[in-house]
Amino acid sequence: MDLSTLKPAKGSVKNRKRIGRGQGSGHGGTSTRGHKGAGSRSGYSKKLGFEGGQMPLVRRLPKFGFKNINRKEYTPINLESLQLLAELKGLSVIDPEILVENGLAGKKDQIKVLAKGELKLKLNVKAHAFSATAISAIEALGGTAEKI
Repeated sequence: MDLSTLKPAKGSVKNRKRIGRGQGSGHGGTSTRGHKGAGSRSGYSKKLGFEGGQMPLVRRLPKFGFKNINRKEYTPINLESLQLLAELKGLSVIDPEILVENGLAGKKDQIKVLAKGELKLKLNVKAHAFSATAISAIEALGGTAEKI
């Protein structure tokens, strides 16, 4: 063994820049930040999508589409969900309060009953809206579909 064969222990030397550790490191002086400008100052953080003063892509692209401000948004509830709820809780009348209690809708939600699934029980359902096939499926079993 001689001095020419000595090496640091495995994993002890990290291969990364040590910034701001003097001129001898090659990363002293401005510490890789360049001269002047916002990027050289402490506290600087580039905004998301910033392109160095160039017009950002988001602003270059044309806007299109239409947003209806009078749109009514409904929470959809399927007949299969009503069937399952009625079986589990032994219900014959289902209204928004019951759906909220059981976590199927929010307190301020408008509810629309849709016809996915099969209904086997006679139910009296109260909701804000119904699809035509849901109304016919509920009334075929002798139930009622009441709009609030």
